[in-house]
Amino acid sequence: MIELKEKLKRFVGLFFDKTFLKFVLVGVVNTLFGTAVMFGFYNLLHLSYWISSAANYFFGSILSYFLNKRFTFKNREKGAGTLIRFALEISVCYLIAYGAARPLARLLLSGASQKVRDNVAMLVGMGLFVILNYIGQRFFAFREKKDSGKGN
Repeated sequence: MIELKEKLKRFVGLFFDKTFLKFVLVGVVNTLFGTAVMFGFYNLLHLSYWISSAANYFFGSILSYFLNKRFTFKNREKGAGTLIRFALEISVCYLIAYGAARPLARLLLSGASQKVRDNVAMLVGMGLFVILNYIGQRFFAFREKKDSGKGN
């Protein structure tokens, strides 16, 4: 029983540590920034709903990349590798999270209106995305490179 407790403690510690708290902090900053961009584009620049919401994700992703790369995960890798992994990771997490959320909401809320199901699906998708995004950024996009064992 003690061995199982230790394994669980190590597993939880692997995900919920200082890095996770930094990721959450960056997420809050990124959400405030993206929301300001979206409403600014829509209300001040009078751009369309789609352009304004797309600008939120586009500029928010750029901010997220730089803040998480440097501040959260302290990744110093040069070149396009991290950017390509980040873009791939964001895309896959989005497709999985929102792809799973909509049918799940449809199944669980079959008696509700389409609007209610879609809103619940978006909330569930957001939650799934955050979890998958953290795992993907930590262990894929900004993973620590293993030393090849060769001297410098």
